[in-house]
Amino acid sequence: MRIATSEGAKMVEQPNWLPKGVDLEKPSAARCYDYYLGGAHNFAVDREFARQVQQIAPNVGELAQNNRAFLRRAVRYCVDNGIDQFLDLGSGIPTVGNVHEIAQRVNPSAKVVYVDNEPVAVAHSQTMLADNPNAAMVHADMLDVDTVFAAPQTRELLDLTKPVAVMMVAVMHFVGDDKQPQEVVRRYTERLAPGSYLGFSHVTGDHYRDELESAVSLYANSTNPLTLRSRGEVEGLLSDLDLIDPGVVYVPLWQPESPEDVWEDPSRSWIYAAVGRLP
Repeated sequence: MRIATSEGAKMVEQPNWLPKGVDLEKPSAARCYDYYLGGAHNFAVDREFARQVQQIAPNVGELAQNNRAFLRRAVRYCVDNGIDQFLDLGSGIPTVGNVHEIAQRVNPSAKVVYVDNEPVAVAHSQTMLADNPNAAMVHADMLDVDTVFAAPQTRELLDLTKPVAVMMVAVMHFVGDDKQPQEVVRRYTERLAPGSYLGFSHVTGDHYRDELESAVSLYANSTNPLTLRSRGEVEGLLSDLDLIDPGVVYVPLWQPESPEDVWEDPSRSWIYAAVGRLP
């Protein structure tokens, strides 16, 4: 079917599978990220926005892939250290290399709960996980911590008396200072058993500030405004955790699997990454 936009004359394609509540007049960070990764679950408004971002950062697809590779390494690290439960916040639209695929490849009984409030991400995740008894999607805002932990899927799959790995990968830069990001992190970690882990990545303006400020201006017109934070501010968000070596570093430098993974200029990745352990 086709629907008219608020401008009246312009028409926007609306697929029959489209969940209720999807705003086709504003780009979504989750759908743009899907586009950067080469996915197909995005719309014209997202692709147009993504092309504007590509004018600022022609390698944005590589940046997204690089961040995705960090997620893979972080999950593997946690599995290798005995973690078999994962809570992935702001998980986005499913693509190759999701948390449950990585964890269950090593440990088929690993449990994974995804959380997102983007209707397209939720719908596709629910379809993908329909036949997987050890993974589920929760439709919730990650800032609503009580709702996330009270969800039936979370209560059924996760045993909070045992260590859990929480993934906050490329999501906290969409949490403005007015939302008290450090308190958000604390409200999650205080629910976790000792020995739990937090995987974390965040866009920074410590280098290439002009380009990043241009990206911030673009994202201000999306459903997900962007907030840049310095290395010190990222460390502050993780202050209750013991950081795993090498601490807070640019994504290519966090425990790379090969020399080829380390960029000539790691700061060009724009993203800090870290994994912390709860004492």
